[in-house]
Amino acid sequence: MENLIDSKQLQEVLNISRTTLYRMEKEGLPVTLIGKSKRYNIDEVRVWIDNRQRGISNLIVGNAYHNDEITKIFKCANTGGMRRSHTTNTLVIFSDHTKGKYEDKWKIDSKGEEVLHFTGTGLEGDQDIEFQANKTLNESRTNGVKVYLFEAFKPGEHIFQGQVRLIDDPYQKTEGGRIVWKFPLRIVGNKHRVTEELLREKEVMKEKEAQNSSDKDLFNRAKNPESLGQRYTTSKTFDRDPYVSEYVKRRANGHCDLCGNPAPFVDKKERPYLESHHVKWLSKGGEDTIYNAVALDPSCHRKMHVLNLEKDVKKLFAKIEEYKSNKKNK
Repeated sequence: MENLIDSKQLQEVLNISRTTLYRMEKEGLPVTLIGKSKRYNIDEVRVWIDNRQRGISNLIVGNAYHNDEITKIFKCANTGGMRRSHTTNTLVIFSDHTKGKYEDKWKIDSKGEEVLHFTGTGLEGDQDIEFQANKTLNESRTNGVKVYLFEAFKPGEHIFQGQVRLIDDPYQKTEGGRIVWKFPLRIVGNKHRVTEELLREKEVMKEKEAQNSSDKDLFNRAKNPESLGQRYTTSKTFDRDPYVSEYVKRRANGHCDLCGNPAPFVDKKERPYLESHHVKWLSKGGEDTIYNAVALDPSCHRKMHVLNLEKDVKKLFAKIEEYKSNKKNK
């Protein structure tokens, strides 16, 4: 009897909620009845928890898993971008780049560490920090819930990135005409670096989405782009906004913004071939916005990257000012 503790003591020891304890009991958590009271042997409880979480510890960072596997291992729901499991006392979150209106962004902080700015849950109206999994993630530094991240670049393939932790207070941001919550997360332990080819595939996919957007939707997305994303692959990679790129090419109306000549040829879809260029380079602190980007023919684009003459830079910024003065571009 001396090794037995009551429910309140167990909740304190494990740092779990009453609801989590109840769900664990339904799944077979060892409990001893003394009269009408429940008592728990903490050693037996820890062994039970370890057995339940063995599948999680066997996951390999960098490997891709399908939805059914994840659901079985974490004992969580099979849908949703944030899935709470009381049985394993975990929160499983998905940063899926293949769908969704909002793009989670990786950024490199002042210490050179990668931080994922993860978008909260809630698809309609302003997001609520007290709503379901948002609340769990917000309180994850104190509620004892472990948070695990999967990232998808191809439909159905979720790359396991491991455990993550909230490193700063969540903040609000306006996206798509509503307020969303962003959670700054950092990976705990071993990190998996995705390949540049995988990021390029994602970029191509997003470019196709941008190309299929109406002029109105394209401008609305391009004029308020996401802040520039960064992450490590084999080197530091900039995650450019495809809506900015597509918009400046349409804005140029088939003519190079530097030389003024028509595009040298059309692509397979009969569109004038131009390339987007950041007048102030991203590597030198330039912003990924429609007021720092122009459309150039391949020859002028190469010229800017090889020579980057001051007179050409001034000419391009003057062209951008011209666009700004046009009511259609406001």
